[in-house]
Formats: sequence, structure tokens, C-alpha cells
Amino acid sequence: MTVGEYDRLPRTTSVIREGFRRGLHSGVQLFVSQNGDIVIDDVVVDSELHSPLDRDTLMPLLSAAKPLAAVAALQLVERGQLDLDAPVADVIPEFAAGGKHSITTRYLLTHTGGFRDVDTGWPHADWEETLQRVYSTPLEDDWVVGESAGYHVASSWFVLGELIRRIDGRSFSEYLRTEVCEPLDMADVWNGMSENVWHSYGDRIGRMEQLERGETRELPWHDLAHCSAAAPGGNTRGPARQLGRFYQCLLNGGALDGVRILNSKTVDDLTSRHRVGTFDQTLQHVVDFGLGVIVDSNRYGAETVPYGYSRYCSERTFGHGGSQSSIGFADPEHKLVVCYVADRRVGEPRHQKRHREIVTAIFADLGLDR
Repeated sequence: MTVGEYDRLPRTTSVIREGFRRGLHSGVQLFVSQNGDIVIDDVVVDSELHSPLDRDTLMPLLSAAKPLAAVAALQLVERGQLDLDAPVADVIPEFAAGGKHSITTRYLLTHTGGFRDVDTGWPHADWEETLQRVYSTPLEDDWVVGESAGYHVASSWFVLGELIRRIDGRSFSEYLRTEVCEPLDMADVWNGMSENVWHSYGDRIGRMEQLERGETRELPWHDLAHCSAAAPGGNTRGPARQLGRFYQCLLNGGALDGVRILNSKTVDDLTSRHRVGTFDQTLQHVVDFGLGVIVDSNRYGAETVPYGYSRYCSERTFGHGGSQSSIGFADPEHKLVVCYVADRRVGEPRHQKRHREIVTAIFADLGLDR
């Protein structure tokens, strides 16, 4: 990172460097743009640890990239091929098993379907086996479809990916690459890559660590088995800077550099509040959702809402966090895009503290802390 870039976000880089001392990470990819201009697009790394992380490293984006899958589904809605309010079972009859017959695509996107706890077998189970595990899972006890709420980490997103496959004919991985990533010049963003592609990236495939009970261990997420297996809800990987292009596109109303992937009306629908004031049984907090995005929920507790966008964000801010490590969001009022990925998961309590410190510092550095 150049000295000039450090100077533009001094509090933010100071917070990240303090994280080195606390053992929270050895490097962080950071992308921030405002008014369409890049403020920072680089990495902050601990030079003493000689971190191989750079701004082009393909990092696990985890759930920070869930909105890519949501956009893929909404493209089909725009084309009249998918009805958000029709039962999923109209397209995937097998899904109806266990009382899930009334679940719609809208409920998948708002986490109100009620089939959270599925051992998907990922990444070692193939796509079809994973889906069979989801299909055979019954509706949760006392769940009111469309009203009860609980974040679905993975299960509903496999179903969303299968909807796309059955309607379009291409695999989820191929559809996402062709219809979302490549048009937006996100050439290094993948959700399932071939063995040849994996080999071609070599050391550019980023590594993620886990901190538990004071010990750090490397997760196996960079290996071929993990990189090649599609998982629409959590296995997208790529540089934070390219995820930033996606959020900038949404901030622009669905277009970037002359390329449109969604109509502005659809973007408005995506980022509006569809689930309001409902306690989330997974996140253990009241959280508002759009269609596959989390909408600013500071009204329910700015210091307690998980993966928030800082106490200073506008109420229209939308995006998504990635488990214990990352975030991507856009703030329309401040014309701001923020994406970062840390190279170490540190447990929810530590990460939530780290996360609030980083995003708060970004708003302060930009003079938006009012």
C-alpha cells in the first residue's frame, strides 16, 4: 500500500495494525470507494509475518457474497422465468417433502423458510447428494413459513442455485460466472472452479486461518476439494476489490461501466425491507432483510446488531457479512462502498468487536461520523 493510501484512511489502518498486535489477523484486503471514486484498494499486512496476501489474492468471501446469488435469481425474475411468490416445489417437486410445499423463492431470500439445520456434506458430497439431503429435511417444529425467521447459512442457498440450474439449464457456477461476474469484469470471482483453473491460480488462492483458544490453525479452504465445489451461500472466493465492483454496480442501480446486470427497479426491490422487525432465531437479534441482503438494522441496537455497517451508516445501507472475517456493503446516502476480508476468523465475539472498530474508523476517516 502506498503512503498516500495510508494517509487517506489513517484511523482505519491504525485499527487494522492494532489487530496485528492482538493476533486478530496478519493481513486485511480493503476496498473503499465514495462517489464512484476509489479511496483505497489494497492490503494492510503485518510486514514481520511476511504475509503473502495482496490485493489480487482470491480470498474466501463467505456470506459477504451471498447477494451475488440473489442477483442471479432476480435476473430470472426480470426475464419472467421465475416467480418470487410461487412455491419452489413448482420447479423442484422433490423439495416439497417434509412440509416444505408452501415455501417460495421470496422466503428463501428472506430466511423465513424454516429448514436451517441440514448436514449438506459439502464439499465432499456432490451437488445432487447435497440437494437430496436438503429435500429430505422436514420443516422445523413450530415454524410459520414466511413469518418465523432464522438465517439459513447454506441450505436454502443450494435450493436457490438448483432453481437457477433447472430454469436456465446451466450449472449455478457457470451461470454466476457468465451472467454476473464476467459482465462486471470480476474475472477472479468464482463459486466452484475447475481443476485447471485452480492450478492456474497457484499461490493466488488465499489461505484462511482460525483462532480458537489461543491457537491458530490453517483451514483447508484453499484446497481443490473446497475450491471446486459450488456452494451458492458461502463458497464464493475472489479479491475484496472485485466484490467492491459488485456492490458499486448495485449502488449505481444495477449498472457499471456501461454494463447493466439488473434494472434499477429490481435493485430497489432487492435492497428494500421485506422482512422488518423480526427476531432472527439464528442470529439471535432483530435484523431486517431485503431479498438476500441485510438492510441496516441499527434501529434495533447499533452496538449489538451482528455484521452491522457502523452506527453512522444511512438507513438504506445494504450488504452482507461473511462469517467472522468479511463484509461488503453499499450506503446510498453517502455514496459509499466498503468491502474488506481479514485472513483470520477469530470467533464471533472477537470478530464483531474487530468489525465495529474497522467500519467505524472508515466512516470517521471519511468525515461521515456525524
